Amino acid sequence: MTGQKKRYRKFRFRHYNANSRILIITIPTDLHEALHLGLYRRYFTQLVRNGTEESWKDIGSATFRAEQGHPGGDGGEGDSTGGPWPERAGAGNWPTLVIKSRYFEPLPELHKDMRWWFQASNHEVKIVILAKFDDQQHHILLEKWEEEISSPQGAITRSRAATMSQQNGVLNPVKRQSITITRVLGFRLLFLRNPGPQEGDFVLGIQSLQLYTEKVWAELPRSD
Repeated sequence: MTGQKKRYRKFRFRHYNANSRILIITIPTDLHEALHLGLYRRYFTQLVRNGTEESWKDIGSATFRAEQGHPGGDGGEGDSTGGPWPERAGAGNWPTLVIKSRYFEPLPELHKDMRWWFQASNHEVKIVILAKFDDQQHHILLEKWEEEISSPQGAITRSRAATMSQQNGVLNPVKRQSITITRVLGFRLLFLRNPGPQEGDFVLGIQSLQLYTEKVWAELPRSD
């Protein structure tokens, strides 16, 4: 599919399973877009502030196909993705950072997507961030996943979750209650090298995440 056709497409490929020939799609809503774009924009703002934006490649929601071990080529699209330049320059090179957002799907389905990105990329994807809006419990769940090799069975994933909720006083954007967990994205995993002078890990702090949640909640469909 050409870039121009994709620009006007009203849906996004979530995952294509070549064995079952099942294609799962997502119809992006304002809430869905706010969940992932708000996080990615905060990360990119720090790139600009640190002067490293020209060393980064925005990949967006490009489609990736996994040929090895996936007959016919399983496929998937991230929501916001990117990787280091020029290390990941050129079409088809996998991102190091993938952000996935969901509204209706249960969390276990997001975890399946997360594992697919690590495995299908042959572990070239280094960080997967999941942003899940839970309408029933009225909270936003953020999970950051990385891989670590710790057993003969291969790679396992690890995560830290930050829940931003309107229930039980955990977080209410209107009342500006506090979030107690920050998000740290490791420079080495993102850029595939050690940080140089004036470079370091990227931190999404409490205040930034508070503003993020306020903007996400503003996109929640209103009931009449």
